[in-house]
Amino acid sequence: MRNHHFLATSIALSSLFAAPMVSAADMTKGHAVAPFTQEFNSGDYVWNPEISPAGPVIIVVSLPEQVLYVYRNGVRIGRSTISSGKARHHTPTGVFTILQKNVKHTSSIFKGASMPYMERLTWGGVAMHAGNLPGYPASHGCVRLPLDFAQMLYTVTSDGGTVIVTDRKSTPDNTAAPSLLFAATPGNVAPPGGIVWAPEKAPTGPVSIIVSSADGAVYVYRNGVEIGRAPVGRLGGFTGWYVYSALADIDAAGQHEWLSTVGGGGSAPKIRDLVKQASVDQQFLAGVRTLITLGSTLILTDAPVSVSTRSGSGINIHTITETP
Repeated sequence: MRNHHFLATSIALSSLFAAPMVSAADMTKGHAVAPFTQEFNSGDYVWNPEISPAGPVIIVVSLPEQVLYVYRNGVRIGRSTISSGKARHHTPTGVFTILQKNVKHTSSIFKGASMPYMERLTWGGVAMHAGNLPGYPASHGCVRLPLDFAQMLYTVTSDGGTVIVTDRKSTPDNTAAPSLLFAATPGNVAPPGGIVWAPEKAPTGPVSIIVSSADGAVYVYRNGVEIGRAPVGRLGGFTGWYVYSALADIDAAGQHEWLSTVGGGGSAPKIRDLVKQASVDQQFLAGVRTLITLGSTLILTDAPVSVSTRSGSGINIHTITETP
């Protein structure tokens, strides 16, 4: 009798803590609405990729608004309602790289849970994918999307793409501003020590560059793997985070033009002013400039860079935390 009671208790506990089985019928299909619709209800989305048919893609997820924004070449081409992590399973904030994509994915953590159009953000189980949107945060940390929107979003993203998850309301403007941060500037000399340059760790893939005033350093990632870092001095004071995308245009000095895409915090810093005052090793900058191509991402932040997760193969995935 005691064994039966133990078995019944075990089944009850497993039912309590197990993730519910999710089928296609349980998922929110989604409802397309006009671009400037004021009332944005659960399941609603806007999708207009034709207004910016090419260029780098950056995704911003606003947890307070429960809305995801999609920018291509600095122009907002989509937004969608979401369902993020519930209490005790909060979706982590930060700057993430799309690590893996899978049209038909089944969760290895919650057995049997279907995650169509999965785009992995961490090796610990956080991803964007189609799911049920009840109108409030309800996931175990993932960013759930309407099924129709998740399918369309999947077609414009790629491995190595940038996804920003923020706990601030995010309605950024689109502003075009060329950046000369990685142009050679006479007199720039880096503080001594701390320079790492190992592009062979990731020979190919999308390039992301993070400049952290909190760390006084610049970090370079290719395909999500850190391949370089160097000290940066005299950055000056700025507040918040700002994202730039490299364009196809090349200036007179042979350097890519950059587009200021999104930001959060205070007033956007003037990149030209930062370049004049910053001190960075010239040999390191020369190496970085050879890697920049269309779609490379530059992130300027006043937050520190921290290790978030580690994959089974030992690759460190770094994110920027919004609070130290």
